[in-house]
Parts: sequence; C-alpha cells; structure tokens
Amino acid sequence: MTISIIDESQRKAAKVAGFAFLFAMAIVVIANYGISFRLSVPGNAAETARNIMAHETLFRINIACNLLYGATIGVILSALYVILNPVDRNLALVAAFCRLVVALMWGVTALNMLGALRLLGDAAYLPVFEADQLQTLARLQLSSSYDAYYIGLPFWTLASTVCSYLWYKSKYIPTTLAAFGVISSAWCVFCAFAFLISPNFQNTVHPMWFDTPMVIFEMVLGFWLLFKGLRPSGIAEP
Repeated sequence: MTISIIDESQRKAAKVAGFAFLFAMAIVVIANYGISFRLSVPGNAAETARNIMAHETLFRINIACNLLYGATIGVILSALYVILNPVDRNLALVAAFCRLVVALMWGVTALNMLGALRLLGDAAYLPVFEADQLQTLARLQLSSSYDAYYIGLPFWTLASTVCSYLWYKSKYIPTTLAAFGVISSAWCVFCAFAFLISPNFQNTVHPMWFDTPMVIFEMVLGFWLLFKGLRPSGIAEP
C-alpha cells in the first residue's frame, strides 16, 4: 500500500471547510439563541407578533442570518467535495447533493419568515382580516420554518454520514474522530426519519439529542481542519 499525496487544492479546501463549519455554527447560535428564541413565545401568537414588530430590524437580521447560513453550507459542500472526491467520487457527489438540499431548505425558512413579516405589516389588502387572524397566520408561517428544518435534517445527516465514512476510509483525519462522526450522524439519520414518521418520537428522545452529537463532531472537525489540516492518506494509489 502506497501513501497518496494530498495536493494543494485539498489543503486549501480543508482550511476553507474548517472555517466554514465554525462560522456556520456561530451563525446558528446568533440566529436561534440570540434572536429567534427571544422573539418567539411558544403557544402565544399575539405576543410573538408583538415582539416581531417591536424588534423588526432584529427579526430581519435573523432572516439574513438564515440566508448566510445557507450560503455557508454551499461553501462547505464545495470544499468537502474537493477534499473527498479522490476517495470516492460518487459518494462525494451524493453528500454534496444532500447538502445542497439543506441549503435550499434554509432559503425556504427565510422566505417563510418574510411571509410572516408581510402578514404583520401594513399592506392595503390586510385589513380584510382580523388582527388575531393575521397573528395566527404569521405564527403558522414561522412554524413552517421549523418544518423546513426537519425536512432538511435527514439530508444533512445523510451527508454527514457519507462524509464521515469517507473521512474514515481516507485517514485524512484521526480514525477515532471519523468513527464518532459515522456513529453520531447515523444516529441523527435514525432520529430524523423516526420523528417525520412519528412526531411522538420526541416524547421518547428529546429533539435536542437528535443532532447534538453530530454538531459536536462537526465542531471538532472544523477545528481540526482549520488548525491541523489533512493527514497523508492510507489509500493505495491506482
């Protein structure tokens, strides 16, 4: 078995992917914990609507964060394809396609949030509805954003599972880290489909535990790629 050479494009892509993983997580923290969870009041459409209109600029920043996150996913899928394409081109394409679907779902999320904002605005055609009706419709729009996330989640987890397998096969990163990626991602694949089939699954496994192990893996992977880079592969050259 010979050791394949990692070219410069792969090394640069590793740095880009590492930064993008960490940047994407920072965006999620800002958008969800810094903005969305502060404005949304569970079970209270009226209070949620008042919070949104009182902090409209903040809400629009949240929309921009969702679009930026989707664009960052595009950067990640491109960088990982460059890195993992030599390992298995077909699987690298599958992972890239799955991440593209995830990026599109974040675009849908931003669109739903803009729809909610329009319903709470002052357009001339809105007075035909009562205020409480508009607030309920706006809340439904926001709920559709969560639906878009859970539609994208299986694709995100499948992409992570495939890439983790390629990481393990290539030996570009420590095999222990890659193995943890395979296990944590496959667990999230199971949870994502189980939740879509039976929403009551969340009563057995809290949604926070669906993707938390995989998020930890991607965070560690991001730091590794950014600061350590790629190790020589153990795959035999043709």
